[in-house]
Amino acid sequence: MARTAVVLFNLGGPDRLESVRPFLFNLFYDPAITEMAAPFRWLFAKLITARREKAVQANYALMGGKTPLLAETRAQMQALEAALADPGDGLDQVRCFMAMRYWHPLSEAAVAEVAAWRPDRILLLPLYPQYSAATTGSSLEAWRQAARAAGLDVPTRAVCCYPLEPGFVQAHAALIREAWPKAAAAGRPRLLFSAHGLPEAFIKKGDPYQWQIERTCAAVAEALEIEGLDWQICYQSRVGPQTWIGPFTDREVERAGADGVPLVVCPIAFVSEHIETLVEMDDEYAALAAQSGVPTYVRVPTLSARPEFIEALATLVRRHLAASSSAGLGGADLTRLCPARFGRCPCRLRADAAAGETRAAA
Repeated sequence: MARTAVVLFNLGGPDRLESVRPFLFNLFYDPAITEMAAPFRWLFAKLITARREKAVQANYALMGGKTPLLAETRAQMQALEAALADPGDGLDQVRCFMAMRYWHPLSEAAVAEVAAWRPDRILLLPLYPQYSAATTGSSLEAWRQAARAAGLDVPTRAVCCYPLEPGFVQAHAALIREAWPKAAAAGRPRLLFSAHGLPEAFIKKGDPYQWQIERTCAAVAEALEIEGLDWQICYQSRVGPQTWIGPFTDREVERAGADGVPLVVCPIAFVSEHIETLVEMDDEYAALAAQSGVPTYVRVPTLSARPEFIEALATLVRRHLAASSSAGLGGADLTRLCPARFGRCPCRLRADAAAGETRAAA
């Protein structure tokens, strides 16, 4: 029986307070994050790590001294492997692995584990629903380098993104519906879709992240079927002096207070609980909401290992494995979702090739 390895990508996080410094350095030294030449990037990473270490350690201390991301990703990995174990799927033997970008288990360790299992093909599955060069792109590049260094030469395919995957959309809608009554008891709620921010410079260079966030939010809002739904997209977790995409979540919380409306806040770009949800949303924004006069503040949980989300991931895996086992990372997705102006979309090469074939045929 043929073997298929499915590798789940996520950000990673410190497993103890002493890990905060190397985690931050790995994050800010990533060329996909800072886009600086190596010597300047190293100096920048050293400086910003030293500046932020104590504050970030304090936030992780609020979560027991470590991130829950590793445990959550492991639970998602195990649930997905169980969902793909059904003989009725018609799949080969499937085993799931995980690779974190900035702290253990890093891509090098995941590559070694996958290689030891000796798969016949590999599917790379980012736990970033919306594509950005700073998240999915960086993780795919780290895997490619680690696989090349280890001599892992196996047909490999990558899932680019899934911002409109029906099960993913419905899972978000179901969680929002569960949270809605608590906020609605204080009036007509406003729904905030809060996503991790990104510098505007990334968007100007053709990153499709913001466009995909907008598509996801519109799809979830429609799936809710709430007449006259008041909803807003906003962005959190900005760092440094760059200009970031907005509007910002904290400003939207303040605006809700000024308008006197209850809030339901959905972490639309996070599929696992992490510092952005458990500290930034649950502590900082909740406190800001109380100070700003928001009648009720309700935070929607992340998708985590919710069955609808796991089945959405299983559907993605089945679809990609059925399509091909030999596509490279450059032609990652089955079809190109993003408009042509987003040149950083990894499906560009496939779309360009298809356009060339069409012109030749004409």
